[in-house]
Amino acid sequence: MPSTVVHMAVAGLIGAALLGTAFDRRSVLILFGAMIAADLDSFVGLVSVVGHRTAFHTLLVPITAAVVLLVDLRRGEGSWVRRRWGPRGVRITWVTIVAYAGAAIGLDLFSAGGANPFWPLHDQFYVIDGKIELSSRRGIVQTFVDLGSERGGDASSSETVARGTSRDVNVSTGIDPNPDGGDTAEPVDRVFPVVRSGWQLLVLVVGTTVTAARFYVDQTVPAE
Repeated sequence: MPSTVVHMAVAGLIGAALLGTAFDRRSVLILFGAMIAADLDSFVGLVSVVGHRTAFHTLLVPITAAVVLLVDLRRGEGSWVRRRWGPRGVRITWVTIVAYAGAAIGLDLFSAGGANPFWPLHDQFYVIDGKIELSSRRGIVQTFVDLGSERGGDASSSETVARGTSRDVNVSTGIDPNPDGGDTAEPVDRVFPVVRSGWQLLVLVVGTTVTAARFYVDQTVPAE
């Protein structure tokens, strides 16, 4: 599973791409804070069966935030966000919502372990996985969704799987290393991951480098 720092690296990339003139230390810290907030559901797991990758990893969080922001902005000059922080605040809020959906939830949903993206409306962990290929004999081949005997495609079984409900799936974290209970006689090994695969290391290095480079460019290149 991607660590919090990997989520932050992707959020930095999103910020560098979308924040525009609002990109600065404070706005990036807001994005990083959103990534940390999403992973705080590790603490929820200490007191509830609804724990990590469920409570704060539901798409209802960014969707609700987007709806609330849209309703507020429709008030025009009476918008609380616009009056409080101006156009800069509006942009940062939108980018934070996008980063929360894509970097905080998306990375987990598309990696081992998955996430519970529709909780509490639909309590089910999903792992989205598969491939898309162009074959000279089979045409377009995709295994993300089982489309059966689609025309020109491959009737492959889907690699996207449902893993079970929040009661069935318990994600181990450094905060709650033994969510399933069981024998705790041995000393508990609390593991706080940084990177757990080559692609995560690549994302961490690229995201950190691009974010740092954006700071450097903004400080050295004069505004037109």
